[in-house]
Amino acid sequence: MAVKKTPARPIKTYAAALGYLDGLVNFERRPPTQRERSTITLARTKRLLAELENPHKRFRSVHIAGTKGKGSTATMLAQMLQNNGLKVGLFTSPHIMDVRERICVDGERIPEADMTRLVARVAGLASANKDDHPTFFEAITVIAFQYFSEKSVDIAVVETGLGGRLDATNVLMPEVCAITSISYDHMAQLGSSLEEIAAEKAGIFKDSVPVVSAPQPDSVKKVFRKIATETKSPLHIAGDDIAFSYRFESSRGGGPQARICVSTPTCHFDHLAVPLVGKHQAINCGVAIGVLDQLKNRGLPLDDEASVAGLAKVSLEGRMEMLCEKPRVLADGAHNAASIEAVMRAIGQNIPYDSMVVIFGCCVDKDINGMLRLIQLGADKIIFTRMKSPRSADPADLAARFTEVSGRMAQIAQSLPEALEIAQKAITREDLICITGSFYLVSEAKTLFASHPHRVRPPTAPAPVAD
Repeated sequence: MAVKKTPARPIKTYAAALGYLDGLVNFERRPPTQRERSTITLARTKRLLAELENPHKRFRSVHIAGTKGKGSTATMLAQMLQNNGLKVGLFTSPHIMDVRERICVDGERIPEADMTRLVARVAGLASANKDDHPTFFEAITVIAFQYFSEKSVDIAVVETGLGGRLDATNVLMPEVCAITSISYDHMAQLGSSLEEIAAEKAGIFKDSVPVVSAPQPDSVKKVFRKIATETKSPLHIAGDDIAFSYRFESSRGGGPQARICVSTPTCHFDHLAVPLVGKHQAINCGVAIGVLDQLKNRGLPLDDEASVAGLAKVSLEGRMEMLCEKPRVLADGAHNAASIEAVMRAIGQNIPYDSMVVIFGCCVDKDINGMLRLIQLGADKIIFTRMKSPRSADPADLAARFTEVSGRMAQIAQSLPEALEIAQKAITREDLICITGSFYLVSEAKTLFASHPHRVRPPTAPAPVAD
């Protein structure tokens, strides 16, 4: 695997560490070529971990795959485990502002000094294989596992990056596997049908390791049950094998909120408040509770009351995050059709507004038509823009395709600041601006509003609602 640039000198600063990571092939920025796809294996990750004496074998773990909801599920589970007095590692992707967001222990990001030291160590090991450097995600996965080992975490909650079967994180032998909702995304890499995508995600199933799944379409459940039989993995699907239901309520003090009921042979959570808003987050919470129950069966000392108290502390950036009060600007990193639908519905159900202007930008390799069909669910006006990414779709092409699928017109902006300028001219005080379509766009938005006089500061930010 080639790199864009190999470090010419030892890595001694955080800036140099970021430079090294930036020089690695990064499939989050661009999809792999056909040739690259044919060479993707777990070999590089395994080799680097072996040279570090296999740190991933020195802590317990939960492995989470799926199309949407992985980050929310992982964060809810990690917070519940942490509130039980366990030292918990959390590995998620993508990051929004800082790569260190991906690697946390007990809610604290890996320090810059440790990140620099571990990047230097991985770079040194990789330099011995000049023609086979790790990708960005392989390197960051190895760094995370080494850091979790050094911090002696009791358990790590690990989210896959892309897919499952050939994902760098799939070297783990976890206590429990989890699968969140399966929908269409990354079809070029994972397959063009839900069944093909499900099979790739189910590549994380391990011999006799229990699996907890979100409710799935019948075709996906059939794939999961077949692979679970082959791997002898006890499969627990919410709504089928796990008693699961949810309802919505609204109060003057708490506003709209979902509550779930989850029953298993060892636990019963009745009308449990979900900290994140929306049907999809109720489902994600059900998966997290199901995993918690399986971890109890695996001998972890977990108390239900402590878990519930931990769940109430959950928050996330870049998911239905209100960035500004005047004008009201909300950002969400929804980056596939199912996530766009969930965001539009969650906004309509939970945030009052007169009209909504959606600023949308996405990557060119996404299910664009699927996203465009669903974005009109709540958008009164749409502005398509270009992201600061080589994978950015052309806003003119997005607008043309949107007109084809919806019969509606849209405006075009060549940058997010230009799109915001157009949007602010079209709104009143009771209107809402929603920025969505990609975490790249959310990152730009957070940077733009970081110094705004009416920005929403973290302590007063609302709970996130989408993945």
